[in-house]
Formats: sequence, C-alpha cells, structure tokens
Amino acid sequence: MSGWVALFACILQVPAAAPRATQDDSKDERVLIGSVPFTTPEVEAILELSPLPSVPPDATNAVYESEAAARFGQALFFDTRLSANGEVSCATCHVPAKDWTDGLRVGVGQRAVSRNTMSLWNVAYNRWYFWDGRRDTLWAQALTPLEDPREHDFSRVGLVHVLANDADYRRAYGDVFGKLPDVSALPAAARPGDPTKDPRAVAWDALDADAQDTVNRVFSNAGKALAAFQRELVSTDSPFDQYARGLRDAKPYEQRAITESAKRGLRLFVGKARCVLCHSGPTFSDLEFHDTRVDGPDVDGGPDIGRFQGIKDVQADPFNGVGAYSDDPTGEADAKVSYLFTDGHAVREFKTPTLRNVAMTAPYMHHGRFETLAEVVEFYSTMDGAADRDVRERLLVPVGLTGREIADLLDFLESLSGGGIDPQWMRAPEKPYLDQ
Repeated sequence: MSGWVALFACILQVPAAAPRATQDDSKDERVLIGSVPFTTPEVEAILELSPLPSVPPDATNAVYESEAAARFGQALFFDTRLSANGEVSCATCHVPAKDWTDGLRVGVGQRAVSRNTMSLWNVAYNRWYFWDGRRDTLWAQALTPLEDPREHDFSRVGLVHVLANDADYRRAYGDVFGKLPDVSALPAAARPGDPTKDPRAVAWDALDADAQDTVNRVFSNAGKALAAFQRELVSTDSPFDQYARGLRDAKPYEQRAITESAKRGLRLFVGKARCVLCHSGPTFSDLEFHDTRVDGPDVDGGPDIGRFQGIKDVQADPFNGVGAYSDDPTGEADAKVSYLFTDGHAVREFKTPTLRNVAMTAPYMHHGRFETLAEVVEFYSTMDGAADRDVRERLLVPVGLTGREIADLLDFLESLSGGGIDPQWMRAPEKPYLDQ
C-alpha cells in the first residue's frame, strides 16, 4: 500500500471520539475526499456531527417511552377542542406537512405571538425549550401554549373536562396513568392568572388546594403524554449522515451522498465560517443561548430580553423538573434548574436552533427576520445590520465569505434534511389508545 493510500484509509476510519490534533500539528496533512481537501482535524470535526444518537431519557417523565402514552399524546396534539374557540390545536402551528412548523414569520393561534415557531424535528434532544429556555422539559413545554392567551387560550380545568367527557380519552388516560379522577364538581373552566382580568382565574382561586392539585396532576400527565408523542419526531439519515457514515466506514459509495459543492460547504462549516462553534454535535446545536445581534419587536412594551427572563420563568414554573409534578426532581433536573443564575450576559440571548432540516423551516431567527437561508448566511458573513451592543457575543465576527463560498455552504445546509418518519405520526390517530 502506498503512503498516500495508507494515510487516506487511516483518515477515513478516524473514530468520532478520537483526540483532536491542532491545526498547526496537521496543517499540511490534506487528503482529497472527492475533490475536496480535508485535514485530519477537519475529518474528526465532521465525524462528531453524525450519527444522531438514541433519544435521551427523561427521568422527570415516567411514561416518556410508553407507546400508549405516545398514542394518547398524539390524539391530544391534533385536538382542536383544547382551545378557547375550538379551532386551534398544537398542529395549527406545528404543521406536519411543513416540517412541524408553520412557514410564518411568527406563530398565530388565537392571535399572533412575538416569536417564530420552532420546528419539532428532534425536539426530544433539547436541553431547554422555547427560544428563551423558559421550560426545562418537553412535557412542561407542551403545557404552556394550552393556556397562553395568544395560542390556545384554554384552561387546565377545561382540558380535564374534555378528557372526562370523552369515553376514548378516559380509556386512554386510564391505560397510561390510571383511572381519571372524578371532576364533575369542578367549574367548566379555571386556570391560574390575574383575577382582575380573567374570570377563569377567579374560578381557580375558589378551588381548594386538593382540587387544584388534582387538576394539576391530570394537566401535567397530559403534558407528559404530549411529550411521549413528540419524542417520536426524529429526523436522521440525511444525505450528510450517509456521507459521514461513508467517511467513517471507508465506503466510497456513501461518500457520494452529497455533492462536491456541499463538501466544500462542510469544510467551511467546520472551519472558516465558524458555524460549528454554536451548531455543534449531532443535533447541530450546542443546546445553549447566544446573542445573535438580531433584535426582534418589543414584547409587552419593552425589548425582548430572551434568556434573561427565561431563567426566571423556568425557575418559577410549578411544572419544572424539580417541582411537585416531576417524576424525578433530583439528579439532572436539579442540576439544570436549581443552579441557574441571571447576569447581563443572558440579556437578548436566544437558543441555538438545530440545523437538521433547516432548509425546510423558513423563515429564520427568533422573530422570523430572514425569509431565506441565504439571507441568514449572508448576515453571518458580513454582520451588516447587526444590532450594536456594549457587550457583544464574542463568537460572532464577520467571516467574509465569497459568493461561491455562500453557495457551497447553502448546499451543505441543504444536505441536512433527513428522511421522513412513520406516516402514522403525521395525523390524528383513529383512537387515542392502543388496541389490546
């Protein structure tokens, strides 16, 4: 075997966890993969982006991996009865045919919200939820839109009545959580809130502590079922994943899964363009928060401060991972929530979204400022129009991509769109329970 061939074979089989060499150590070790030269560190960085691992567990949700819970949650997801006007479901904004988003600049339920609708693809891999991370579990996230006046504008007591008055839902709930409690004495609608503005809050305050706890338990269980359903929304095996597999296993056929232009874009992604600094790992997200210097419209009369407020909200949430309705308030849940603190660096920070299927989920940024992916790449290339800050995100610097480099990077981002899931998850089930 020639020295060149030996080096090529060696690089193709670098394991994902191999120690990285520095750029200086291997700057002259370039190998053609197709027509694109990669260094050993670049190959190592590429292999860290794939494959997507198994969905991580959630100890706070005891039914997270239950098929029966997923079926129950699937029915809830598509049910418009869980809204004030009977017209809004989770699928109103998270449309299956639109890659689990809505194609709008900002979401619209009962009325417009202030932020862009995030796709639900691979949502179970998140560490925090919403653009500001104001929820720490998928099940707590699922509950929030139900009572948001701009989204479903429903109430937790109203949800309990929907379950109690539907024989199929009673069975589905019983199969997963045990018998639904008797709620016949409860008012038709009640939820926490400002009693001076919402009569449902007056009704909530009139309930005794035991009744409130019973409702909260059923409400949180509904969230856990919704989370079990959303856990199934996994997109993987994209052309890039096939390419990375071919790279790892030295299979030339799979290395042809992406174009030469996409390979050049991949090299930019892990190198000059600096994308991988935030969009890292198999989820293409560091799962944390950054100030992209792209400001959105005011929220409640003031600037959208993002993570700074999100930290306060997640700690105050009664359904967080350390609360009374968590199935395990210790361990990771406690480490995540109990030791959070706010400082100036969290102001105007927003979550790093996944880039998997990103080409299918326009518009972009937390308030939908950019209509196309090309606009996003051009913004990060030049930083033209970026909001000025006294304290700036140090990872963001103009990278000065050429027109060809922008086209190559876009081709690579297109290669991150994965295959579909089982079609059964794309629509409401015939029944909310499994046949025995």
